[in-house]
Amino acid sequence: MDTTGLERNAANHAPLTPLVFIRRAAEVHGDRTAIVYGNVRRNWRETWARVRRLASALRRRGIEPGDTVAALLPNTPEMIELHFAVPLAGAVLNALNTRLDANSIRYMLEHAEARVLLVDREFAPLADEAIRGCGQSLLVVDVADASFGGEPAASATVDYETLLADGNERFDGVPIADEWDAICLNYTSGTTGRPKGVVYHHRGAYLNAVSNILEWDLPRHPVYLWTLPLFHCNGWCFPWTIAARAGVNVCMRRVDAEKALALIAEHRVTHYCGAPIVHKLLASAPASCRAHISHRVHAMVAGAAPPAALLAEMSRMGFELRHVYGLTEVYGPAAVCEPQLEWDGLDPDELARLNARQGVRYHLQDAVDVVDPETMAPVPADGETIGEVVFRGNIVMKGYLKNPGATADAFAGGWFRTGDLAVKHPDGYLKVKDRSKDIIISGGENISSIEVEDVLSLHPAVLMAAVVACPDAHWGETPGAFVELLPGASVSAEELRDHCRLHLAGFKLPRRFEFGELPKTSTGKVQKTVLREKIKAVHAIDV
Repeated sequence: MDTTGLERNAANHAPLTPLVFIRRAAEVHGDRTAIVYGNVRRNWRETWARVRRLASALRRRGIEPGDTVAALLPNTPEMIELHFAVPLAGAVLNALNTRLDANSIRYMLEHAEARVLLVDREFAPLADEAIRGCGQSLLVVDVADASFGGEPAASATVDYETLLADGNERFDGVPIADEWDAICLNYTSGTTGRPKGVVYHHRGAYLNAVSNILEWDLPRHPVYLWTLPLFHCNGWCFPWTIAARAGVNVCMRRVDAEKALALIAEHRVTHYCGAPIVHKLLASAPASCRAHISHRVHAMVAGAAPPAALLAEMSRMGFELRHVYGLTEVYGPAAVCEPQLEWDGLDPDELARLNARQGVRYHLQDAVDVVDPETMAPVPADGETIGEVVFRGNIVMKGYLKNPGATADAFAGGWFRTGDLAVKHPDGYLKVKDRSKDIIISGGENISSIEVEDVLSLHPAVLMAAVVACPDAHWGETPGAFVELLPGASVSAEELRDHCRLHLAGFKLPRRFEFGELPKTSTGKVQKTVLREKIKAVHAIDV
């Protein structure tokens, strides 16, 4: 077929960008509630006007396309607005992890060449310390929250509402010339070395936002509770997802189980996301806190697989968990354990086993596979052969900012290489076994630390568990368990070992148990590097 003369033009082609979602929400569902936070109630028309004013004000302050605007904010309405206003101004949003130290914040501001930093008063001392000695010239914006109080950062020269007042609510925004243009910058929370700056593009943000709708069968006008930090992979792209469905953003400064359950009951929250610890805290809250929840609640869990006991308890609460998997480099989750109709009616243990898998690709991700890391050939779908998880498609980062070497390594072989080890089952669902560095080799047998951690998490007294290799004179390595208990709970090492014996082969049982709070990265991941060093130190003393 001769397609001469059928070129792209303004009538038949537009760059994909999630900015279209808020524009449509304001035009079609302008009177519907968009934001709920304390006494704040704003509809989509009001929210869109504020976004346009903020984008206009940033432009008037000299922000140019491609400039970085950083934010040190909790899950407040301003953080939702920034996810639209910054790209509307043509700039790139860098949502900073509020749990980081000042040195890390300073490094990110300098590395990203940030022009603006918006700071909630809770983090004013952190911002001031980070800015001292910072090589960047920054406009620092004070973001006040009536529910928190506090004093503005000493480095702030303008407050958020004053900045908005300087903008034009009719501002149409900087046209998106190319959907490949950067929209956001997220820094990884690696446990060693400098964090890497992961750059997202408009196309990927748009597609993952729509994929979230498809993976969850998200209806119009959902009520979404912000338990997931908005600095974490841009809240897994859900600011844009909720705008696409003209839903309600119920904001929370921090996760508190009783407060979250109260908000779920009061606003009839339909959806929320979080790490396994968030769901476990909700399930472990006093029954009186959930007594007023009478509707179905849908939750996404990422990270460790939900154990059978948690699935059963959440089901009794009327909560349905959907297991997803991904990394910062693929916009958060880009694979989902999509339930099959034939799973209905299965016993809880079998259902938990199936739901524990990381699943299949998101609708709008091109591919996910498990491959031999040397040859890049797909491993057999036998549920036994271990390979590396790889992603390919439009929901993959542009690359690492100012780090061409790391970018080339990540994309070697034509895939994004996760470093996660997994098997592929006959039905095509993948199951992550471990990070390559976390596999324990005991007497020549491979032991998945994740498998042992999952079993430990089944115990009702356990909040979190981390398993690492302990040096062993006879076996080479054996599993060692670090356990964080639920508040007020108690259990002995022998009781936990007996519990593991019910679910694991003898050679997989932890030989050493230690109890206490687990060291975590700024995004809540357990710092196994710290635990390995602790094990080495103890082993040296034992020897």
